[in-house]
Amino acid sequence: MSNSSRPPALLNLFGTVQLRHMVAGMSGGVVSTLILHPLDLLKIRFAVDNGTVGKPHYNSVGQAVSTILRSEGVRGLYRGVASNTLTAGTAWGSYFLFYQTIKSRMQGGQGHVQLGPTEHLVAASEAGLITLVLTNPITVVKTRLCLQLKQNTSPDKSKHYSGMADAFHKIVKYEGVGGLYKGFVPGLCGVIHGAIQFMAYEDLKNRYNNYLGKVEMQQNN
Repeated sequence: MSNSSRPPALLNLFGTVQLRHMVAGMSGGVVSTLILHPLDLLKIRFAVDNGTVGKPHYNSVGQAVSTILRSEGVRGLYRGVASNTLTAGTAWGSYFLFYQTIKSRMQGGQGHVQLGPTEHLVAASEAGLITLVLTNPITVVKTRLCLQLKQNTSPDKSKHYSGMADAFHKIVKYEGVGGLYKGFVPGLCGVIHGAIQFMAYEDLKNRYNNYLGKVEMQQNN
């Protein structure tokens, strides 16, 4: 008997619905990142601006943009965009994939079964934790590239990166694999935040759908 009719292993594991959610999440993450990356870069630079002598100091968003354009050019506003896009696409794609997979298994494969707030919280937390483990290294690389200045002439070549691949290589070489997971523990706060957000979203969606169902029943009667 031919095995050509068997679905791919990936479809057996996740299912076509979950894969569609993954593609949708990935697409949304990539598009929004490409549009808003300069704002993300500004947020990171403002966050680490502690007034240290020799480092850029920004007084306002407008002044920060003009300073970056003057000293680094338009490309300066898009430093780290490749790693940021990869981070967003991977993070949102993975999150929706794992969330929908975990949720579907909780429902026993019956999409019409409504889960409670606690179950949504658990599903979102598990999905967020798996996603954080997968994407934390990319986030570290993205942040370091965003903070790297064009005029960086530091003799310490281990801290200067020519691109995303070079950053991965040097972080592992000089700091070990643990260097890629710096900020992992604080990142767990983001997991909790996302889990609560999805729990509230799913609960409100269920309440709204139940309300519409009751309205339709009353109209039919």
